[in-house]
Amino acid sequence: MKPGHVLMVCLGNICRSPLAQGIFEELSPFDNYRVDSAGTANYHSGRAPDQRSITTAQLHGIAIDHQRARQFTPQDFQDFDYIYVMDRQNLRNVLAMTTKASDRKKVHLLLGDTEVEDPYYGGDEGFEVVFQKIHSACLEILSQWKV
Repeated sequence: MKPGHVLMVCLGNICRSPLAQGIFEELSPFDNYRVDSAGTANYHSGRAPDQRSITTAQLHGIAIDHQRARQFTPQDFQDFDYIYVMDRQNLRNVLAMTTKASDRKKVHLLLGDTEVEDPYYGGDEGFEVVFQKIHSACLEILSQWKV
């Protein structure tokens, strides 16, 4: 795989995908690409990430409080080389927005065959579990990038 523009996607773009964006940006040694996040729903457009995501990221030295939620759009297929989604439902939602095979090839579950569970309705500990899963996945992706 070569370095490229990365989009992280979850449902509302306030819990998992903002963490994924922040983690990927923090871990990556590459400068010539863009990382963003989006949600398949517009429940929280314009809002900052969930405070529990902000706090969890801060505990690991990552600032995500500047991010603002936005909804995934068909334009994202043109703007990003890799689109990583957190779960199968969001995978279906994203894939339903394209008819081009080249765009479909860009879309992957972040954890391969496993989902990143949504911590929104749980306690603070769920955000740390999600952070660790996303962190491991980002390290794996970056280890495959060749310049």
